[in-house]
Amino acid sequence: MRVRVVWATELLGYDFGPHHPMAPLRLEMTWRLAGDLGLVELDQVELVGAEPASDATIERVHTADYVAAVRRAGSTLQADPAHGLGTEDNPVFAGMHEAAARIVGASVDQALAVWRGDADHAVNLAGGMHHAMADHASGFCLYNDAAAAISALLDAGARRVAYVDVDAHHGDGVERTFWDDPRVLTCSIHESGHSLFPGTGHPGDHGGPSARGHAVNVPLPAGTSDAKWLRAVESVVPALVRRFAPDVVVSQHGCDAHALDPLTNLAVSIDAQRRVQALVHDLAHEVAGGRWLALGGGGYAVARVVPRVWTHLIGIAAHAPVPLDAPVPEVWREAGERVFGFPMPTLMGEGSVVRVRDWSEGYDPADDVDRAILAARNAAFAWHDLDPLYD
Repeated sequence: MRVRVVWATELLGYDFGPHHPMAPLRLEMTWRLAGDLGLVELDQVELVGAEPASDATIERVHTADYVAAVRRAGSTLQADPAHGLGTEDNPVFAGMHEAAARIVGASVDQALAVWRGDADHAVNLAGGMHHAMADHASGFCLYNDAAAAISALLDAGARRVAYVDVDAHHGDGVERTFWDDPRVLTCSIHESGHSLFPGTGHPGDHGGPSARGHAVNVPLPAGTSDAKWLRAVESVVPALVRRFAPDVVVSQHGCDAHALDPLTNLAVSIDAQRRVQALVHDLAHEVAGGRWLALGGGGYAVARVVPRVWTHLIGIAAHAPVPLDAPVPEVWREAGERVFGFPMPTLMGEGSVVRVRDWSEGYDPADDVDRAILAARNAAFAWHDLDPLYD
């Protein structure tokens, strides 16, 4: 078993400023927690750096004009609203092209390492910038590293790639990139666009004319918590990924679905998110020979949530899962309390124990989440010769 984990202090340079929600501190605290738990010292774990991607690599999924605009904005510090630069979500900062290109480089390099067999799994927690569009920045995302990694895999010979996105926000940029490409299956489980940015990701959005059923969206109502969130994931993702039979699984594990996240309206525990990480990992082994690239993404409860969720992701990728009842290392808690000025969590989980109804147990037409699940299944399953009600 070999897993590569991207671990580079240079990635902390993706920094929109001290008052922006996407604080580099969330990465720093995660890496420190994983280190204090001994995950990075395991024999099967290889720490790798991150070099900026070339313009040619970035232009797999972005226009040359946009790449030039990002480089220019990072040099002149002048806003460019036409390209989404200098907005409240995406302020300009010095060296922004280099910082964003480094994230792309890490995701592309590790996707190809998995494809070549140099690693079984790879994790880039700085990645998962799933909102960036071909010609503009969006939602804290300058370059779309997930889309670039999938494109690189296809160019390298992968016939099919499955992308699973469990961030609270719709994975719109990745979906848009491969909207009409039947080689890519994009599955996004997210808070409904009626209550959350970017306002897209409806069940009827199911792909272009050449790729019907290859864009899959499960929009969930605000307030959805563990049992129903897990039911949504488990009732849609496994059946489709198994039938699609990808050569590689790429997943985005934004952890902003948590109840403490300040930007979203879901209520999904660390325990439930860890369960889905394990589900995606197991699917990669079942259908893709273990080839799995796991990315970070959103997550703005920087102290109490992000480090624990993403440390669990490293543990699962390393085949050394951290128990939910494991104590958080005292040295990490003390360091966190010095940084944040309030008590840090004492356990790696939250003690959430829920029963999840399997889809085979029946559909409740009075339940908002069940209606979202069935709408997604109705939109996608038939295109893959699956029965929306019974498979």
